[in-house]
Amino acid sequence: MDEGTGTATVTVTAPFLRITEIFHSIQGESTWVGAPCTFVRLTGCPLRCVWCDTEYSFHGGDRMSLDEILAEVRRIGCPVVEITGGEPLIHRHAFTLAQRLVEEGYTVLVETSGSEDVTPLDEGVHVIMDLKCPGSGEMARNRWENLDVLDHRDEVKFVVADRTDYEWARSVIRDRGLEDRVRDGSLRAILLSPVWDGQDRRALAEWILEDGLQVRFQTQLHKHIWDPGARGV
Repeated sequence: MDEGTGTATVTVTAPFLRITEIFHSIQGESTWVGAPCTFVRLTGCPLRCVWCDTEYSFHGGDRMSLDEILAEVRRIGCPVVEITGGEPLIHRHAFTLAQRLVEEGYTVLVETSGSEDVTPLDEGVHVIMDLKCPGSGEMARNRWENLDVLDHRDEVKFVVADRTDYEWARSVIRDRGLEDRVRDGSLRAILLSPVWDGQDRRALAEWILEDGLQVRFQTQLHKHIWDPGARGV
């Protein structure tokens, strides 16, 4: 209470996010693979995929204001920025962060499980949607209506654990018309990636070729460069 006026004093808190890490590395996945990229990894995820390789992002993290996050991104100085997690879109201020990055001229990627509504994202954002196959244990969390708003700048990824996952992904690609929805020029921006140390890579590549799928086979490039368990890469 302000004793001079008799009115309550309201403290305004600057928008913030809980951050697991911000780092500069080589993009290991998506059609941007191989490109230098600044990663902003948010803390927290409601999913528990059985093969998750970022469980350390489920809890903890440091509280940072949007201005502090943007200052660190500017300091790193890379024109490509990815907002990731965890699941970044459980945080309402993640949408604001993405918008501000777009407004500052960055190429902005948002990697999401697809469990959260992507429609509030700035139209300049490139969405990388990781649809959950049966082997993840989280297939029921897929928000199918998200596919209706994807366009040529967006991408869909399937992490494949076995033949069942592959056949499921193949059906989704064909039944949902993904080959015509997400494109990278003349190529499709549909990614099939084997679970690291799980699905046999050669077998997955051969299945894709046998079925004539217009997709991209992809492994996690950063895990070939650095230790697969390393953080901040």
